[in-house]
Formats: sequence, C-alpha cells, structure tokens
Amino acid sequence: MKRPNRLRSTLAILMVLLLLVSCRAMRRPEGGQTSGAPAIPSAIARGERQEPELKVYIKETGQVKTMPFEEYIAGVVAAEMDPKWPIEALAAQAILARTFTLEKIAREGGVPHRNAHASTDIEEFQAYDASRINDNVREAVRLTRGKVVAYNGRYIRAWFHANSGGKTATALEGLAFDKEPTPYVVAVDDPISVEATPPEDRTWTATFSKSEIAKALEKVGQKTGSFSTVEIVERGESGRALTLRVGNATVSAPAFRLAVGSTKLRSTLIESIKVSGDKVTFTGKGYGHGVGMSQWGAKGRAERGANAEDIIHSYFHGVGIFKIWD
Repeated sequence: MKRPNRLRSTLAILMVLLLLVSCRAMRRPEGGQTSGAPAIPSAIARGERQEPELKVYIKETGQVKTMPFEEYIAGVVAAEMDPKWPIEALAAQAILARTFTLEKIAREGGVPHRNAHASTDIEEFQAYDASRINDNVREAVRLTRGKVVAYNGRYIRAWFHANSGGKTATALEGLAFDKEPTPYVVAVDDPISVEATPPEDRTWTATFSKSEIAKALEKVGQKTGSFSTVEIVERGESGRALTLRVGNATVSAPAFRLAVGSTKLRSTLIESIKVSGDKVTFTGKGYGHGVGMSQWGAKGRAERGANAEDIIHSYFHGVGIFKIWD
C-alpha cells in the first residue's frame, strides 16, 4: 500500500518543479535577457527616464547643434533606410540607431574630438539627413521612443548592413572584430533578405586593375609584386572570405574590402575571383559586412507581418529590448 502513496508523492513533487520552471520561463524577458536595462550614459543624462539632449556635429557646416535625442534619431533613420519602407522595418532601424548612439557615448563619449556626442559624418558615426524625414519615419521613431537593445545589462554593438546575401556573419567573420566578445551576434540563415532584394541587386560583379589591388594592399600594410592569382584562403561559417592571398601577400578579407572600396567590392561573400591580363574580377552576393540586421531582410520580415522587436530578435540572439525613457 505504501508504493502508490510514494508514487503519488513523487508525481506531486515533479508537478511542483515543472510549475516553478514554467513560472520562471514566463517571467524571463523576451529574448532571454535577464539582467535589466542599461543606464543612460552620465554624459547626457538629464534625470530618471528623461529624454537626453545631444550635441551633434554637423559635417556640412562644421557647427555643433544641440537637439533632442529622438529628433536626431529621426534624421538617422531617414538617412540609413528608405523612408518609404514599412514602418516596422523603420522602427527596427530606429531601435538600433538609438542603441548605436548610446553605446558609443557610453564607451567613448561619442565624438570627443568634435566636442560632440554624435556626428553627421558617416565615416565617424552614422548617416543623418533631416530632409528625408517623412510621416513614416516620425511614426517609427514615436513607436519606439526610448527603446534600446541590451545584452547582460550593456548596450549591444548595434551593427546593421544592407543585404546579407542569404546568411549573416559573426562580428569576427564580417568585420574582423575581436575587441570584445559579441555572443549576441551569430550567423543566421536569412533567405528573406535575398527574396526582398530586387533581382538585379542580388548578385554583383566588381573588376579592378592590378594596380588598384596593389594600392589596396599597401593601405593594409601588405606588398605584392607581380601576381597572377587571387585566392580565398579561408572562409567563415556564412561562406564569407576571411583571408585572401594575392600573389605572395596574405590579407584579411574585411580589411581588403574597405581598402579597395566597400561600395565596389560589395561584400566578402565572394563566389569567384578571376585574373585575366591586368584585370581582377570578383563576383559575389550581398551588400555590406553582413553583421547584425540586414536592412532588406528587415523590410521583407515587416512585409510578412513581423514587428520591430521580432525583427531585432531575428538577428540578435539572447538580447533584451528595454524602454529607458518615456
């Protein structure tokens, strides 16, 4: 008679444990992030849950202009993404732009050599174009007001790019970034990015002269004499080139792309390289470094009904999204 009682007791304990586990799972913030929201950087903090103001260096005039944080974000979103795209895609861009700005201010004060928190110079901060702001952009910024992405209580490195070519890259693979761990950035299968991209932009071809290749190598501290081959030595998880060999020189593929021209060699997702006479021709897929959110992928996901937070969780794993001001 004791055995059934013992069985009932064991089952009761198991049910309690399962209930506790379920409750813990229900309390866990979306995306697995458990350590709370990051603080507004002290350099711009105006009080608890208060929108900060930013000193923004305006490249065109050389002046520093003070503006509300959200006003600045609207200009960034309008410049970084097509303002006519779906609002939820623009909203995802707004969350990342806000996070990028706060992370850079928290880490290095923004743009200290400009005596500013942000800059409209794309080479030192983000793109900015207030003239492109429309109702879509305003609504996207309003919907996401104060929202940021964090991992373990810190702002993430909020990377994004135009088109992943079908699979995103890790930070090490796409950017040769190894300054700190970025476990929230993983290689993600992303066929929607390809489907959403116009057919004529899904693949690309770029041709360079051998002298252009040699000059690019010199920029990254490499020299090669005459060469007849350019080869991919190593590929990463997404298929992107990690290392290239040009004649006797070996170079990081992300560094080479920047040196030779990132708008011409659109990505390191290179499918073939051919050397013919004085010309070197690359063919490949995607546009950009491939790390973080694909903008065309965001557009495609939004068109399929995903909201901004769904989009961000598709590209950044284990993160939390927090509203840090009202």
